[in-house]
Amino acid sequence: MAVTGAPPADARQALRIGVFGGAFDPPHDAHRALAEAALAQLALAELRIFPTGQAWHKQHALSAAEHRLAMTQLAFAGLANTVIDAREIRRAGPSYTLDTLRELRQEQPAAQLVLIMGADQATALPSWHGWRDILSIAIVSVAYRATAAGFADRFDPRILPDPPATARFEPLELPAMDVSATEIRTRVAHGEDISSLVPAAVARYIDRHHLYHSA
Repeated sequence: MAVTGAPPADARQALRIGVFGGAFDPPHDAHRALAEAALAQLALAELRIFPTGQAWHKQHALSAAEHRLAMTQLAFAGLANTVIDAREIRRAGPSYTLDTLRELRQEQPAAQLVLIMGADQATALPSWHGWRDILSIAIVSVAYRATAAGFADRFDPRILPDPPATARFEPLELPAMDVSATEIRTRVAHGEDISSLVPAAVARYIDRHHLYHSA
């Protein structure tokens, strides 16, 4: 199991595809900042962004997939080398990251897949479906947010029980941004302004389709 800093030179010569999934209910400025940081720091040829379908781990019902997909397309519009991939929305049954990675591996057998997640998600990896297989297929890039004292607590892969020997982790450093989809939904429900938290096109979409007003 390896923990590295910047991608090594040989990795920079390989085709690296970033994998960034989420409910995007709604997508917000921190999501956009993460995508920009991943493209800048991880030597990606392409970043694929996956709105989740039936999220097995979410305790609240998600907004309609068509709205989350449309907002995701608006949130990342104009960002070079990104693709909004709707396969998880179209897939029947619960959305599992492992299924998506296996499909990408079949489509791009020579590529390095780089799965991007937060430190909290990395810590919870043992609860993910097929998590050891995930670590065998993809490099995991763990995102850390800047704080006044430096960066947030680092994820230590040694906490994982019996990971594959080939498991690899890379850090991704993010700016300090205190934004969450839950806060945005709550603000909308109370008629509060969200223009400083989401891209303008997303704010207009939420207003036009009256999303989250009964949250």
